[in-house]
Amino acid sequence: MGKKEKQVKEKPLDKMTATELRAIAIEMPEITGASGMNKTELVKAIKQVRGIEDSAKKKEAKVSVRELKEKIRDLKKKKAQCLEADDKKMADIYRRRISRLKKKTRKAA
Repeated sequence: MGKKEKQVKEKPLDKMTATELRAIAIEMPEITGASGMNKTELVKAIKQVRGIEDSAKKKEAKVSVRELKEKIRDLKKKKAQCLEADDKKMADIYRRRISRLKKKTRKAA
C-alpha cells in the first residue's frame, strides 16, 4: 500500500518571521540585498517577484494631518476661554476632543 504524503502548507508571508523570509528571498535570484532588508521590505520584494498584489493596503487618510492640527488649535483656544469663564464641564469636553484628534493625527502620519 502506498503512503499518503501530507502537503506542507506554507504560512502566509505576513505571518513569517524575518529570518524565514530572508531564507526564501535568498533562494530567489531576482532579489538582491536580502540580508540587509527588514521584514516589511522582504515581504514587499517577495510579493513583487511572485506577482502577488498587495490587497491589504493602508487606508487613505480622509483628513490630512494639517487639518486635524488646525482643529486642535481651535479647540485649545475654546478650552482656554472655558477655563477663563470657569466652565470646567465644557473645558473637559474640549480636552477629550483634543485628545481624540491627537490620536487621529498619530494614525494618519
